[in-house]
Amino acid sequence: MTQPPRTPDGRYIVVDGVLWRATRPDLPERERETLVHALMDARRAVGAGKRAGDDAAVATARKAVDAAKVSLGERGPVWWNDDAPDYNRHKVENTPYAGWWAGR
Repeated sequence: MTQPPRTPDGRYIVVDGVLWRATRPDLPERERETLVHALMDARRAVGAGKRAGDDAAVATARKAVDAAKVSLGERGPVWWNDDAPDYNRHKVENTPYAGWWAGR
């Protein structure tokens, strides 16, 4: 599987021209793997809840997805500490990464 492009500072991946916050680089590999497995389990639970028409199960699973993504650093407070703004979910062309993106 090909990895998506990552900004030069490593803060974001680019998917379909949109910046998505990357996983915290300071996570130990074992912890990252555990969190990714929890995220995948929660995403499967969202699908199962939808197929079953169980709104409560979907809501619970979505909370688990959010918790995993926050722990991974992909949501919630930014994981960098230089006061740079967060461009998560912005089109790359509308951010300071536009020049890098256009020149790659």
